[in-house]
Amino acid sequence: MLCFFIAIVAYVLGSVPMGLIFTKFMGKGDLRKVGSGNIGATNVMRVGGLRMAGVVWILDMLKAMLAIWLGIWVAGVGFGAWCGFFAIVGHCFPVWLKFHGGKGISSLFGTLLVINPIMFVVCGIEWLIVALTSGKSSAGAVVVFCLMPILGFVMDSTVGWAFLAIAILCAIRHRENILRLIHGDESSIEWKWKK
Repeated sequence: MLCFFIAIVAYVLGSVPMGLIFTKFMGKGDLRKVGSGNIGATNVMRVGGLRMAGVVWILDMLKAMLAIWLGIWVAGVGFGAWCGFFAIVGHCFPVWLKFHGGKGISSLFGTLLVINPIMFVVCGIEWLIVALTSGKSSAGAVVVFCLMPILGFVMDSTVGWAFLAIAILCAIRHRENILRLIHGDESSIEWKWKK
């Protein structure tokens, strides 16, 4: 019963729309009505630059990290990884925004950081290399989706299944980006510190 309650708490934590709240606070308007309409850090970068996107990225990581710490405290690392999944579900499908949320990448990295910092570094370096060389954030993310479950199963089977669920969810949320990558129509990142 306690684990069920913590899973719900993880979802609620993940569903807090940090990007939307922060951009409104900074006077950038409703994030859903600009750029891609997404509430994640990538769209924040389009309207507020790299600095604002970095703040939102950290906030989205932190909400997942808090959910995972609660899960680990209650039932260990395996359940903590699943709490990361529930937090990402909340980020992608927030009840406050009629279940229209972000794509989960920043919360995914928050999950990696708590569960295994080495995995966080490996996936972070991979994402940076691919994103910087290709100019496509989503290209780096796709490689992370493939790499994350493998690393999870190397660590522990329960973590592996949770990481596989996270990777599948995030890949589904990126399906349009993946199709644009295949067709060569994906937009490039604008690396601007401030807008």
